[in-house]
Amino acid sequence: MIKKNNKQKIYAFIDSQNLNLGVRSQSWKLDWRKFRQYLRNKYNVSKAYLFIGQVAGNESLYAFLQECDYILIFKPTLEHREKNKVIIKGNVDAELVLHSMIQYKNYDKAVIVSGDGDFHCLIEYLEEKKKLLKILAPTKHYSGLLRRFNNNNYIVRIDLLRGSLEQKKTGIRVRSKP
Repeated sequence: MIKKNNKQKIYAFIDSQNLNLGVRSQSWKLDWRKFRQYLRNKYNVSKAYLFIGQVAGNESLYAFLQECDYILIFKPTLEHREKNKVIIKGNVDAELVLHSMIQYKNYDKAVIVSGDGDFHCLIEYLEEKKKLLKILAPTKHYSGLLRRFNNNNYIVRIDLLRGSLEQKKTGIRVRSKP
């Protein structure tokens, strides 16, 4: 298929929970604005879909992410108690797969941001259709189901980009609930 302007449309589909928890497990915080800029500069990502659980009280975080040019896709969350601790669950896997298929005809290549093996079938399908550009895994501890994609240089580890993507202690920071 020949493009009129010879420029490919690249979309990113981001599992926010996998990315956030993966980075935090390495004792740092992702600068979401820098990450969006990285996606734009490195991979020419024109649309970045961020799949995120919707939690009351996080409105300022959501507004900030939208200002950074993410398209937010919300998942309702469930709360339950574990040992006097409230656990919030908002698994976005189905939404990410669904939206990558809804948008399928609108992009030439996809960047999948997650190390979760639940996306194996999606990634395999995108590779087969020559629509997979990269898999951005938050840490070296990504699913064994994704390891075979490393043979084709699809996998990029975000933990190795800490120096340029880490949220610095100075400047404006956005907080969710205290």
